[in-house]
Amino acid sequence: MSRRTVMLRPAIDLEPRKRDEARRLRRAGHEPAFIAETIGAPIEEVEKALVQMRMPRPETTRGTLNVTLAAHALVMKERQGNEPLWQTMDRLLDELLRLRAAEAARARRRREDEGALPLFPEG
Repeated sequence: MSRRTVMLRPAIDLEPRKRDEARRLRRAGHEPAFIAETIGAPIEEVEKALVQMRMPRPETTRGTLNVTLAAHALVMKERQGNEPLWQTMDRLLDELLRLRAAEAARARRRREDEGALPLFPEG
């Protein structure tokens, strides 16, 4: 951790052993009030220790997309202004899926029309 980050964080008035125990109990799913009572520490200090912990996220919000240079160039060309790349990708994929859905609907209508009886029979 950088020195600047350490300086910005509030001081925790807990022994390292109690701080670690509080974090272990939190990972186990216990509430701050129960943790404070269990380790015999003020709730404010326990909350300061808990707020600084890293917790696993149940899902990621973004990921890395490994593409060719040509695909990267296409995405960069499609950007609108200084739009973040993730927004550009979301927009392009949304557009692709909408176009595919519209084409599937047109194909479905064509198949239905081919099976219809003519209005004016030849004859």
